[in-house]
Order: sequence, then C-alpha cells, then structure tokens
Amino acid sequence: MTTSPEPAEFEPVPIRVVLPDGQEVVGRLYARRQLPDGWVYLVSIPVYRNSADEDVERAEYRMWLRPQEHLKPVEGTSYDSVPTERLEPPSLIAHALGPRRPSGWVLAKLGGRRGPSQAVVHAVDCVEAPQNAPRLSLDQALDAAERPGVRLCSLCGASQELDPVLRGFDAESGDDTL
Repeated sequence: MTTSPEPAEFEPVPIRVVLPDGQEVVGRLYARRQLPDGWVYLVSIPVYRNSADEDVERAEYRMWLRPQEHLKPVEGTSYDSVPTERLEPPSLIAHALGPRRPSGWVLAKLGGRRGPSQAVVHAVDCVEAPQNAPRLSLDQALDAAERPGVRLCSLCGASQELDPVLRGFDAESGDDTL
C-alpha cells in the first residue's frame, strides 16, 4: 500500500455519517483506505460515556465505514488533505493476464442410472462443480480423467486445460514437429 504523506498537523475534517435508522450525524474523517473491493473511511461520531466516577463525559466512537453506504460529504469541505492509503497498482503482467482463477479441480460423481463410475472433472470455480467437494491437485484430476466413464467439463474449461496434458499438446494441432 502507498500512503499519502500525512501533514504534521492534520486536523480531521467534518463528514456526515448516516446511522442505521437513517439519521445523519456530523462526524470527523481521519483517514481513507483502499481495499480490493472498494474504499473504507475511518470516521468518528460524538457520543457520551460514563466515567469511572459515574459522571457523564464527552467521547468519540471511531469506526471504518464504506463511504457509498454510510457517508455523505459536508458541503464546502475539502477532503484533499485526508491521509489516504492506496493499493499498489497491479504489475503490467498481472494487468495483462487479468484475475487468476482459483487453482484445483473437483470431481462430480453423477451416479443414478449412469452407474457409479460416471463422473465429470470441473474447475473449482465452475458453476456446475459440487459444493464442498474435496479439491484435487492436477495429478489427481488427470488420474480421475483417465478412468473410464469420466469426462471433462467444457463449460468451465477443464477439457481445454486438461485434454492437451492427457493427450499431448501436438494431438490438438495435428502437428508432429517441435
């Protein structure tokens, strides 16, 4: 994460906090943090608390909130000086390749009239893959795929990914040269 330089004398700025019942309270914004799925803001709202000597005193309650769901800007307030933590940008390679799919494979046993040996090998993130099925390594998936009555799912790409390994890379292209 990269962090914007925090001014030595940063003074929290006002922000509207939307409470669960819809009321709005003006709180203070201390920091912003970027997460893979969006932003969270560290805010506080004014509250009262009981002291050790059973008196009532001013206090603040701090929490991380999602701005799009719980916060509104205060008109005329600049948020430029708020300390901000940003995620590192993805490397050029990660950007070019895109998100990686989870590794592993699962075996869905079909059973029924087809017999107990009928099954389908799926990628773990396939919509047709059984939930909570044990995850198979590449070697285990290849072993399962070689059994009679087992096929590879074409929906999730298991067939495109495992067929070349099972049958040899040249079998698909028909090219016998290296």
